Amino acid sequence: MVIDAGHGGADIGARGSYSTEKEISLDVALKLGKMMEERMPDVKVVYTRKTDRYDDPRKKAEIANNARGDLFISIHCNSAPRSRKVTGYRTVYRKRGGRKVRVRQPIYKYYPSTAKGTETYVWATSKNDEKTESLKESSVMVLDANSEEAKEVMDAADPETFIMLNTLRNAFFDQSLRLSTLVEDEFTKVGRISRGARQRNEKGIWVLQATAMPSVLVELGFISNPEEEKYLNSASGQEETALCIFNAVKRYKEELERFGNFKKPAAPTPPPAVPEPVMQPVIETGYKQPVASPATANGITYKVQLLVSDKDYTPESSIFRKLDGPVKQEQVILNSKRFNKYIWGNFRTEPEAGAAVQKAKQLGFHDAFVVPYKDGLRLEAQM
Repeated sequence: MVIDAGHGGADIGARGSYSTEKEISLDVALKLGKMMEERMPDVKVVYTRKTDRYDDPRKKAEIANNARGDLFISIHCNSAPRSRKVTGYRTVYRKRGGRKVRVRQPIYKYYPSTAKGTETYVWATSKNDEKTESLKESSVMVLDANSEEAKEVMDAADPETFIMLNTLRNAFFDQSLRLSTLVEDEFTKVGRISRGARQRNEKGIWVLQATAMPSVLVELGFISNPEEEKYLNSASGQEETALCIFNAVKRYKEELERFGNFKKPAAPTPPPAVPEPVMQPVIETGYKQPVASPATANGITYKVQLLVSDKDYTPESSIFRKLDGPVKQEQVILNSKRFNKYIWGNFRTEPEAGAAVQKAKQLGFHDAFVVPYKDGLRLEAQM
């Protein structure tokens, strides 16, 4: 996991009445990293900075991609302009055409911003091409990006490469969206105001689309609001915000390990000892073995999510033609925009679905993963 403390050095970021964004983001990033290292020792933590220094966003993306990160979290603080009210008027004189003219000018009183709450961003879908380019250029895609085999595999003009890159990008978007939702959910649990999981309009957030992995940017609160500035500078506030992000990452990791394709294979168990068969006389009773019911235990079935896209594919589309069984479309709304999840199959057991995932990967859907359903609903939606 790559943790990025926003800004740094000469780039102070947003400014509060007595503190700066670069200081708060670094404090929380270090606390989050320490929690990860102590409580999730199986996760390697990489920092883009651990001191007050400035790195160009390109350098931060390079650090993350070189580390072959599975997750990128950038930590920032929000800010809003002060509000003002007219408290009176004064008369001033200005020159117009060689003579002085009396002008009535309002007198303003400024007040700190009252905006408050957290936000977690994913990259804008208008920047999908840039995200795809980062995947193509990153060495996480191939073992040796300079080899002749890699160049052949990563031929952007090849349809299979195009499908692979777009499938991976869409899977990363889906995972980023899921993590951003979990982060905001954890903030609401401790009483914070959540402004939601969002996209940063058509301008995007450069470092999110330049990192070849699921990536989010967390706005911890408004440093321009005196109440939130005090909270974000307190030891308890920083510990709480870091813990919220940690809990969200923990839930995200558990979901991937339970339903996704990051589960470590279990060691094979030795087969149980089978006693030697003993011949017994056959006695005809007329009893017949009942046929096993096709119903699954606890009513749970398993399907495979292939990709997420803003494009409409029909089940008969060429990218699905080699899959056996139905491909269905589910819709998700983000910032009033519709995206489509493409779900394949209906499997009674998780091993069957796991085998289907392997087949999907062989056909170009390289980040396909298993999704459990119960009573027609995704289990993760019921949690």
